Amino acid sequence: MEGSALFLDRDGVINVDHGYVHRPDQFELVPGIFELARFWTNELGRPIVVITNQSGIGRGYFDEGAYASLTRWMCERFAAERAAIARVYHCPYHPQHGIGEYRRDHPWRKPNPGMILQAASDLGLDLARSAIIGDTRSDIEAGSAAGIGLRVLVGSQRSEDGEGWPSHEVVADLAQALALLRSRFGPKAPGAFQT
Repeated sequence: MEGSALFLDRDGVINVDHGYVHRPDQFELVPGIFELARFWTNELGRPIVVITNQSGIGRGYFDEGAYASLTRWMCERFAAERAAIARVYHCPYHPQHGIGEYRRDHPWRKPNPGMILQAASDLGLDLARSAIIGDTRSDIEAGSAAGIGLRVLVGSQRSEDGEGWPSHEVVADLAQALALLRSRFGPKAPGAFQT
């Protein structure tokens, strides 16, 4: 799977979404995140890319410095667990609730695919052979718009609640997401090949 990556939303996938998380003491890791990340980075040797809407910056709840500090801390935690994150992209804008320069839509704000497309350009990724795991419709729509081959919705928000969702898989938790990734990308997966 040369050029494939795993795209992860942050709030709701990496950490429990308590709303506008911006300090390490608020950052409650979702069970199974490191096992999933180690499979992707160590067993497959592929990059993990985090893509996250962070409108709390645009709303004035916290600043870019607080976000950057938490991001460094998060990346250090992943590195300590032998599951390094290759890149983190964030979008601080919100079209209705942003303050000043932050009040606008932006190509990076999910469901727009801008963060994914930037990562593909920066890292030379083949998005059709990549996967995205998110916990909201906007994650699935961004993945679809970017052409990501495997889109996975994790958690309690069910796709049956709305019409017109792009095609995707649904899992209850990260353990199920890991099993799905193993079945699609692992060495024994149908059509899998080694690079």
